[in-house]
Amino acid sequence: MTLDPDTSIQVCGRLVVQSGAHRIEDRLPGRQGRVLFAYLVLHRTRDVPAAELETALWPDGETAPPNASATLRTLVSKTRAAVGAEVLGRGPLYRLRLPTGVRVDLESATAALHDAEAAIAAEDWHRAWGPSQVALFTARRGFLPGEDAPWIEEQRRALGDLELRALECYASAALGVGGSELPGAERSARRLVEREPYRESGYRLLMRALAERGNVAEALRTFDRLSARLREDLGADPSPESRALQAELLRST
Repeated sequence: MTLDPDTSIQVCGRLVVQSGAHRIEDRLPGRQGRVLFAYLVLHRTRDVPAAELETALWPDGETAPPNASATLRTLVSKTRAAVGAEVLGRGPLYRLRLPTGVRVDLESATAALHDAEAAIAAEDWHRAWGPSQVALFTARRGFLPGEDAPWIEEQRRALGDLELRALECYASAALGVGGSELPGAERSARRLVEREPYRESGYRLLMRALAERGNVAEALRTFDRLSARLREDLGADPSPESRALQAELLRST
């Protein structure tokens, strides 16, 4: 077995390895084999020592098998058989050598988010709309659900931040496009406020979306909720940007 140059790897949500016309993730050696493969995918730009892989698989030490080194070698051997001997190097340093052009969903989502943020900065709403959704849909799948390790939690935190940035981009793009996209802008802004209740940009996006949909009164009540939360929880006032938006909405009534 060898990986096709036209290979896509999904590490967000359920692990999926699509090599040409074939799915090969089920050939990996069980749950630990999938975790091992995901770790090597994300660290494929460098050699990974065997000891580091053991820590990634058995982080607390207590769950490690009696001979973790031998178990790791067995997992690596079976993984190598699944993806190809030329893809996974031999120890004590391991590196996954994927064909040029292989697509990894997490990396594609990160690139899409950068494209969306650049388009938002240029106020090119239509160009931002698609990439922001790519990043958002990928981030929402989560990372290796059901698994637990410090490196996995770290990746989940990074993915959570990516999701928040993608929500903000999508809400901004949908608001800029307008029309039938306004409900999506409102939903995303509400989700952003729910996830980050002290992130004022989410409230401002929600206020603008509500106003664009003709509900200026609710937009102003949204500002009041922001002001009350900041005052009661943080002893702070809304930023000048938020107050300026409130003033703008008051003038429109």
